[in-house]
Amino acid sequence: MSKYYLNYLDELESEAIYILREVWAQFENPVILFSGGKDSILVTHLAKKAFYPNKIPFPLLHVDTGHNFPETIEFRNNLIEDLKLQLIVGSVQEAIDKGRVAEEKGKNATRNSLQITTLLDAIEDHKIDCAIGGGRRDEEKARAKERFFSHRDDFGQWDPKNQRAELWNLLNGKHFEGEHFRAFPISNWTEMDVWNYIKRENIAIPSLYFAHEREVVFRNKSWIPNSKYLKLEEEEEVVLKKIRFRTLGDITITGGIESEADTLEKIAIEVSGMRKTERGDRSDDKRSESAMEDRKKQGYF
Repeated sequence: MSKYYLNYLDELESEAIYILREVWAQFENPVILFSGGKDSILVTHLAKKAFYPNKIPFPLLHVDTGHNFPETIEFRNNLIEDLKLQLIVGSVQEAIDKGRVAEEKGKNATRNSLQITTLLDAIEDHKIDCAIGGGRRDEEKARAKERFFSHRDDFGQWDPKNQRAELWNLLNGKHFEGEHFRAFPISNWTEMDVWNYIKRENIAIPSLYFAHEREVVFRNKSWIPNSKYLKLEEEEEVVLKKIRFRTLGDITITGGIESEADTLEKIAIEVSGMRKTERGDRSDDKRSESAMEDRKKQGYF
């Protein structure tokens, strides 16, 4: 009797595809939360596989801070055109202009937390009942508490102490009017798994992930990209460094690392020796010990 074995990447892929198909089966109006980062690109690639030969049956939702890397927006637009998908954009700048949120002031000002209101408004406006994200449990301690199906109440808030059991891969998406879910199909993936899979599948990613020369400023123990949104202090100096980014977000808070890794093979080798989480260079996560969890409880990704 012959036996069929899957390697670990095939097992992770199979699990993620199962979750994506469960989302489509259980919800009426799901979307993929798309930031242009590697994890949301990976989720989109898995969705493409899950529903092949048909196209992905739900749109992508991008919460646009207005402080994006130009490379990320260009990549997003090219991917949407290539896959022929609908793109929903929630604009933080529009929320500021309408008085829904107030812009932060000062040296460390960021629009990151302003995404919460913009995201919840988009979910309500488009009657979204499930938002599929690329969160992984190894990224951050708050994300380690997530289930595959993460329930949000009618205020869009998350209670980590009140999550549904997921025994034997049984996923429960039942919810009352006004509530919604977040789904995390790559919860069990590590950063190393992501890079090995990207390399295996030859998935296109933004050039920001590869080592390149860029003007940066050393702030909060990270190399922050110089941009028109960055307010420099007197003692801060703009220098040219060869860096790459392990995670992408608002350009004002995303720290790079000095690196020579300019190919997928070199990135995989570099990541294998890392002892600090990829979000360790994100300024928004350094504000407090519970910064991520506090934002998630309010409705963050």
